Amino acid sequence: MRLGIISDIHGNAAALNMALEKMGDIDQLFCLGDAIDQFRFSNDVVGILKERDALTIWGNHEEMFFSPLHSRARSAEWIDPELLEWLRTRPRRLELDMDGLHILLTHATSWSDRYDYIFPHSPDFTRFGDCGRDLLFYGHTHHPVLQMVQDVYVVNPGSLGHGRLVDDQNMLSYAIFDTQVGEAEIADFCLTN
Repeated sequence: MRLGIISDIHGNAAALNMALEKMGDIDQLFCLGDAIDQFRFSNDVVGILKERDALTIWGNHEEMFFSPLHSRARSAEWIDPELLEWLRTRPRRLELDMDGLHILLTHATSWSDRYDYIFPHSPDFTRFGDCGRDLLFYGHTHHPVLQMVQDVYVVNPGSLGHGRLVDDQNMLSYAIFDTQVGEAEIADFCLTN
């Protein structure tokens, strides 16, 4: 199976569409949270995720958007109520078995509900190896990661919404995981190419 992995779209429908086009045929799409911004819903992005039957989890932006403090943001007339409800009912993390692999989807960490920023150089990065899964897909940092931690293959696809600066360009990214080969690859792109 070819698994498409995206995260941190932050309402950038143009980048999401380009990433899906570049991915080509995939068997399943995963969205690791922050599909929207904390103060602004995106009918376009959520509609695409729903239509593609993407396995989608919440990030910190969904948590803020759906909190009691942000009821005004949710009451905008232009928001599609069906899409709002679809996103509202997504889980905060997801564990599943697919093609013989045990997979954990989380936005930030596998051990806490807090939204800590964990990079490969972070002291806590090795804790991903304790998740008890074959694969751990996480986002939040906007920085791509492909790394084995003990027996866990850790994948962070980077961001489709807020890229990182590479050679004076705003670089966006996603990941593809091939379950037959057992490896992932990161694909970088700019909206201008």
